[in-house]
Amino acid sequence: MLKNLLDTSADISSKLMSRLAFCGEAASVYGERPRIVLDLLIKQGMSIWLIMIIVMALSFFVQHMLQSRFHKYSQVRLGNGMSGADVARKMLQDNGIYDVKVVSVQGTLTDHYNPATKTVNLSGSVYSGCSVAAAAVAAHECGHAVQHAVGYAPLRMRSALVPVVSFASNIVQWILLLGVLMINVFPGLLWFGIALFAMTTLFSIITLPVEINASMRAVNWLNSAGITDYRTSPLAVDALKWAAYTYVIAAIGSIATLLYYIGLARRD
Repeated sequence: MLKNLLDTSADISSKLMSRLAFCGEAASVYGERPRIVLDLLIKQGMSIWLIMIIVMALSFFVQHMLQSRFHKYSQVRLGNGMSGADVARKMLQDNGIYDVKVVSVQGTLTDHYNPATKTVNLSGSVYSGCSVAAAAVAAHECGHAVQHAVGYAPLRMRSALVPVVSFASNIVQWILLLGVLMINVFPGLLWFGIALFAMTTLFSIITLPVEINASMRAVNWLNSAGITDYRTSPLAVDALKWAAYTYVIAAIGSIATLLYYIGLARRD
C-alpha cells in the first residue's frame, strides 16, 4: 500500500493539470464566471505547465537511468555468490531483527518493506539475483526494516500520514477542480483542497530522509559486512543514488503544484 501511495502522490500533479480542461467545458455550461476563472488559469497556467513539463522530463530521464543502472549492475556478480534474499536475511540478523520475513513478489523494481506485515518484499530478479544491484536493493529495503526496529522518527511520521494521504489522494483532484470553478462563490473549498494536497506534498518531503537514510544504512552495512568491496561498492552507491532521485523529482513536482494552487487562491 505504501508503494501505491507514493505512486499516487507523484502522479496527482500531472493529473490535476490535465483535468483543467474540464473547466473549459464547465464555462460553456455555467456562464461567464467559470469562463473568467478559466482565463485566470490560462494566464497563470503557463508557468506551472512549464514547471510540470520540466519535472515530467526529469522524471522520465531518472526512471530511464535507474532501469539502465539496475540492468547494468545486474550483470556484475558478487564475489561471494550471495543472492539478494541471502543478503537481506544476513543484514536483518546482523541488526538483531528476527521477526521480519524476506519474501519474493512479482514485478520489476517492486521491492519494498511492509511495516504492517513485517516483510521485506523483493522482486524475483532481486530475490534470486547474485549481483551488485540485487544486493544494493535488498540491503536498502532491509534499511527500512532497521528504521522500523529502532523507531526512526521520519519513518514513524510517514507511517502516521498513510491513512490521511490514502483518503486525500482519492478526492483531492476533484476538490481542487471544484474549488477553482467556485473560487468566487466558495473560496474556502479551494483552500480545503490545498490543505488536502499539502498532506500528499508533506508525505513526499518526509519520504526523502527516509529513503536516503535507508540507502546510507545499506551502503555502510554492505561495506562493513564485506558484501561489497572497493570495486563493487561504488556501483551499489550509484544504483541507490538514482533510486533516490525518483523521490526527489516527485517531491519537487508536488511542491510546484502546491505553490501554484496557493498562488491561485491568494490572488483571488
